[in-house]
Amino acid sequence: MFATPAFAQTAGAAAPGGDFLSMLPLLIGFIAIMYFFMIRPQQAQAKKHKAMLAAIKRNDTVVLTSGMIGKVTRVEETEVMVEIATGVNVRVVKAMITDVRAKGEPAPANDKVA
Repeated sequence: MFATPAFAQTAGAAAPGGDFLSMLPLLIGFIAIMYFFMIRPQQAQAKKHKAMLAAIKRNDTVVLTSGMIGKVTRVEETEVMVEIATGVNVRVVKAMITDVRAKGEPAPANDKVA
């Protein structure tokens, strides 16, 4: 009723598999865009976070995923001991540290007093 006879005759004339070959470059392009805009930046961020966790040392000020801020008192292979208040130490899994705010024992200032 809605299809004209000319449209109905050309519908079966397409080659089998021809639609897939025409869609293949589009599919490859979509996968490339997904890689460069989503997967690659996420891998770089994970690598940077892993390097940050490996560089944690005693007296660093860290931010935990819960939002607590504390000072690292002991570093182990997979865990750290964080002092969140005076005399209150908490054992934390390293992966739960989101940021290292201040490195421990800052270098002395080069100010010359005359």
